[in-house]
Amino acid sequence: MRRHARSVLAAGIVAAAVTPAATAVGVAGAATTPPPKVVNGTNLNKAPVVKPGKKPAPTKLVTKDLVVGTGATAAAGNTVVVKYVGANYANGKDFTNQTWTHGQATSFSLNQVIPGFAQGIEGMKVGGRRLIVIPWKLGYGATGQPPTIGPKENLVFVVDLKSLSAS
Repeated sequence: MRRHARSVLAAGIVAAAVTPAATAVGVAGAATTPPPKVVNGTNLNKAPVVKPGKKPAPTKLVTKDLVVGTGATAAAGNTVVVKYVGANYANGKDFTNQTWTHGQATSFSLNQVIPGFAQGIEGMKVGGRRLIVIPWKLGYGATGQPPTIGPKENLVFVVDLKSLSAS
């Protein structure tokens, strides 16, 4: 089975390529380190669990649709309703699974989150689940978000897009 993968370049240009389901796409279609494995990756009824990533960590944003949605497509500036899990790329340690723990989705504008999270959701369809690997420069930067997220920490999110609206 083949899936569509997206990669956002530093200049904000979206590059697309059709790749095997198990391969992530990096800059302009060049293969990168495979993204971390996700337990329950395709089961939308269970919380996903992120496994540690392999070295070297990606230096560009990587997205991989684990479940392709069939609804509306998220765009820059949309307000989205999501359930998500966030983890450290290096060790897979979950730093926030609150939307799964509490059983409720959360809502926010894509203008109000770190750049890699917003860019990773853009192009996603409602009803889908996407793995997003965010390099530290598109995340919390050189200072991190202590004590939860360390300096220059690469992040992994698994996002279920429940609904969206134009902002």
